[in-house]
Amino acid sequence: MKILAVDDDDISLEILTQALTESGHEVLTASDGADATGIIEKEEVRFIISDWMMPGMDGLELCKWIRSQGFPWYVYVILLTARNQTDDVIVALSAGADEFLPKPFNPAELEVRIRTGERILSLETRHVAIFALAKLAESRDPETGKHLERIREYSRVIARYVASHDDFRKGLAPDFVETVYLTSPLHDIGKVGIPDFILLKPGRLADAEFDVMKTHTVVGSRTLEAASRQYPGVQYLRIAKDIAHSHHERFNGTGYPDGYAGEDIPLCSRIVALADVYDALMSKRVYKAAYSHDIARSIILEEKGRHFDPRVVDAFIEKESVFMEIGDRFAEKAANTLLAVGAQA
Repeated sequence: MKILAVDDDDISLEILTQALTESGHEVLTASDGADATGIIEKEEVRFIISDWMMPGMDGLELCKWIRSQGFPWYVYVILLTARNQTDDVIVALSAGADEFLPKPFNPAELEVRIRTGERILSLETRHVAIFALAKLAESRDPETGKHLERIREYSRVIARYVASHDDFRKGLAPDFVETVYLTSPLHDIGKVGIPDFILLKPGRLADAEFDVMKTHTVVGSRTLEAASRQYPGVQYLRIAKDIAHSHHERFNGTGYPDGYAGEDIPLCSRIVALADVYDALMSKRVYKAAYSHDIARSIILEEKGRHFDPRVVDAFIEKESVFMEIGDRFAEKAANTLLAVGAQA
């Protein structure tokens, strides 16, 4: 397994690197926390061993940064430090460290800790299982393409942005961003309960048909609520339920199924609402062409404070270049797309 070793002391870093290399690991190195973040953003690093006390961004701050990013994989962190009081252990684990090892370390003990981490990482199956479940539900609709892949990426971008701002940060769980990324693909899972003649209708729905379609929010949330009652300690099921139930609510209270307004709508649902609408605007349907980003952007701005939380719209505008990059990365094949409406004039 590729391991990132982080230490500001050259000798300590060399000792750690040598111990890891001799144990058969591929090693990346960083001289401090800031250096490490640059590597983590470029490489799929899932295992980090870091010194605690470093200038600038120390090991504790590095842990907090990792947990705030919402990576689509779990990052296992071992902190090495001469601090070994009980309070220090509590602080380190609370910041998101998985293991706490005193310095100087024993190479044999370090290797045992690494093996423990590898076993834990090998059990990380919930991402795969949840996405497979969402894909199964989505498979009934042949038009959706890479919708789920885009939705979770858009949602993570917004979640990461709002979680970094003071007016949102209070009360958010440390893994909020990761959980939104993980559960956002389940937003339409209730569509498994919608009859084919409505779900697959080639055109706009009649009012009565649309009333049936709207029940997918309740079907999905009830299903996830049942799972949550069976496993009450699994927090991501609660977030998934909120997203499934409320992603069609509108900030001004005119949405469905309950007509919630403002901050009565869960933040996770407000985030997915914008991501879902943006992707719908940018996607081809039998009754519409794919809109250009500029047209989609103008529609979302028009709906600021009406359909969407103004602060979520601000996050979208701040990160719109990232949205465009995600759209390009998960674009459908050219043969299956239409020109943007704005380009047809």
